[in-house]
Amino acid sequence: MNIHIASNAYDLGEAAGAAAAQTIREAIKVNGDAHIILATGASQFETLNQLVAEKDIDWSRVIVFHLDEYIGLPVTHPASFRKYLHDRFLSKLPSLKTAWLINGEAEANEECTRLGSEIGKQAIDVALIGIGENGHLAFNDPPADFETDAPYIVVTLDEACKRQQLDEGWFNAMDEVPDLAISMSVKQILKSKHIICSVPDIRKALAVKNSLESAVSNFCPASILQLHANCDLFLDQQSVALLSAGSL
Repeated sequence: MNIHIASNAYDLGEAAGAAAAQTIREAIKVNGDAHIILATGASQFETLNQLVAEKDIDWSRVIVFHLDEYIGLPVTHPASFRKYLHDRFLSKLPSLKTAWLINGEAEANEECTRLGSEIGKQAIDVALIGIGENGHLAFNDPPADFETDAPYIVVTLDEACKRQQLDEGWFNAMDEVPDLAISMSVKQILKSKHIICSVPDIRKALAVKNSLESAVSNFCPASILQLHANCDLFLDQQSVALLSAGSL
C-alpha cells in the first residue's frame, strides 16, 4: 500500500483525483476504454471535483460502475447516491460510454444480478473508494463478508454506519436512514487493478489506524486493503492523527 499525506482535505482530493485521471488516461491508451468504480459520500467531494476538472480524458470511452446505494430511497432524495453521482459527476461531463448506476428502487436481488452480470464482463482499471468511520468498504459493515463471490450483495447497515450518514447531514433523523442497501462486495472491489482510497477528516482517524495497524480482519473491513497489490491511500493531517510513526 502506498500512503500519501496531504495537508488538508482539498489537497488530498486534488492529489487523489489527479492520480485517478492519469490511470484512466493510461487505460484508454492501452485498452481503448477505461472501466472505473466510483464511491460517493463526503470523503469523495474533493476527489471528484478534481477528476471532473482534469483535461484530456476522453469520457466517451469511460464505463462507470456505482459502489453502493440505499434500498427504497427515491433518486430525488438528497441522500440518494444516484443523485449524488448525477449532480457531482455525470452532469459535469460529456456523455460517458456507459454508467451502471444502482437502482435502489428496483427489486434488490434482481438489481444485484443485473449489475453483477455486467461488471463481470471486464476488468476494472481503477476503483475510487473511501473508508467508513466503522472501517467499512462500500456498505460492507463489520463483520463484512470476505468470502462471497457475488459482485453485488444486499447488506444491513449497522448503527455506526447509520449514525455517520446522519452526522454528515444526509438525513434529519436516525429513523430516516434506510436499514438496507445494495453494496459492491469486498471481493469485487479487490479485483480492481488499482484502488485509490480517499480518507480525509479526524472522524476517520481511528478507522485509518485500525485499517493500517491491525491484522486483516472482517471486523475492520478496510484492513483488507493491506493485501491489495496496487492501492494508494490518500490521507490528510487529521485522518493520520492516531497513526504511529512506523506507519507513516
